[in-house]
Amino acid sequence: MYKDRFINFLKFEKRYSAHTITAYEMEVENLLKFLESENMPFEEVDYKFLRYYFSTLREQGKEASSVNRAISSIKSYYKFLLREELIAKNPMALIKAMKTAKRLPVVVEKEKMVKLLEQLDQEAEDFESRRDFIVLELLFGTGIRLAELLKIKETDIDLYNKKILIFGKRSKERFVPIHKTLVGELEKYLQQKKAQQFQNISEELIVSKEGKPAYAKMIYQIVKKYLSMITSQKKRSPHVLRHTFATALLDNGADLNAIKELLGHAGLTATQVYTHNSAERLKSIYKQAHPKA
Repeated sequence: MYKDRFINFLKFEKRYSAHTITAYEMEVENLLKFLESENMPFEEVDYKFLRYYFSTLREQGKEASSVNRAISSIKSYYKFLLREELIAKNPMALIKAMKTAKRLPVVVEKEKMVKLLEQLDQEAEDFESRRDFIVLELLFGTGIRLAELLKIKETDIDLYNKKILIFGKRSKERFVPIHKTLVGELEKYLQQKKAQQFQNISEELIVSKEGKPAYAKMIYQIVKKYLSMITSQKKRSPHVLRHTFATALLDNGADLNAIKELLGHAGLTATQVYTHNSAERLKSIYKQAHPKA
């Protein structure tokens, strides 16, 4: 019901990313399919029925965090319908998110990450290994998101001023600094990329061995491959390197507001989660080092 209009609203007015729009669309479709299976006309959906729907998701084994994503998506959907005067009353108004246990961001030990990068730098001889090294360096060295990495073009890199223009969520732009060593490594990579003489060379910084723009699955595979060398933890994704970047800065005394700006967070709430990681790390160090701990 008015799903296409809602998706266009997210795309053109809210300017959400393609990944976010797909997630919203899936949740709305799931609700509409459920209504059909229950023979419930859309116009008759009320607060009690929606509460029943979300409790059904929980009974199906979905975690509270997944149900909350569904709640958030459906809330946005009904707010849009109310704003457009397509419905007279919002049945989601009284629906509240489920309580979830707070999970600390998963990180890898920064010391292990530094050693891995040193090793890969020495071993990077061909184009693919140099590219993989640059992928890891950028994710760990700047804390950018996967989607942001994929959007970087060669023209976004300012090697002279040691910074990269990043296009974040909702097309927000920010500059992230890069350290001197990474400047040199990027120069090497760009030279190797040019030397490949790809038939249709891409403007994107990160490309496949054929010279085509990198894609999300490819970056996941690169990160998982190399993180598997230094950790056995289940999560070995690009976002783990973003968490590791933020936690490392906090451990070394960086200002929380500065970290917020570097990560491209809209507010401090999202950044403050890393203070818990840092506190837990300090406790661990204390327990290991103090004679009376």
